[in-house]
Amino acid sequence: MSITAGFTCSCCGEHQTESPLSYSATAPDVWGPAFETDPDSLLTSDRCVIRGLHFFVKGLIEIPVIGSDHVFTWGVWVSLSRENFNRAVEVWNTPGREAERPYFGWLSTELALYPESTTDLKTNAHTRPVGRHHVIELEPTDHPLAVEQRNGITRDRVREIATAVLHPA
Repeated sequence: MSITAGFTCSCCGEHQTESPLSYSATAPDVWGPAFETDPDSLLTSDRCVIRGLHFFVKGLIEIPVIGSDHVFTWGVWVSLSRENFNRAVEVWNTPGREAERPYFGWLSTELALYPESTTDLKTNAHTRPVGRHHVIELEPTDHPLAVEQRNGITRDRVREIATAVLHPA
């Protein structure tokens, strides 16, 4: 999904035809190549287990874009307790699963463009209908990411994020 009006990148001067509205991490930050051959570890597009001890689900931090109908999303990973992970897996393909209570977790994706670490922010993972990722709700703190989730971001901020993602420091 994108905001149709493009922008000129402030770093390289190149014109981008659109401002992307979604970025996603492929794995929790703690995942590494050593786990790929570990029989007690698993990584799929939406679930992760590390050594049978650490459990993660993928979800979306949704941030409204002020003055539009658009929503900006960060695809992130959240660690869950074994109990909550097992419950999430149990109802994974069950219609009506969105009636589940939220699962408490810890954000396990570092979004480096924020001035403060995003890893280990407190979250609630809200289950949505089958086929849709959880919505990740951040604890309402003064962390810049939590503030953006509550208050929304401008189109300029969307372009700023796009520039930072295109040109990581």
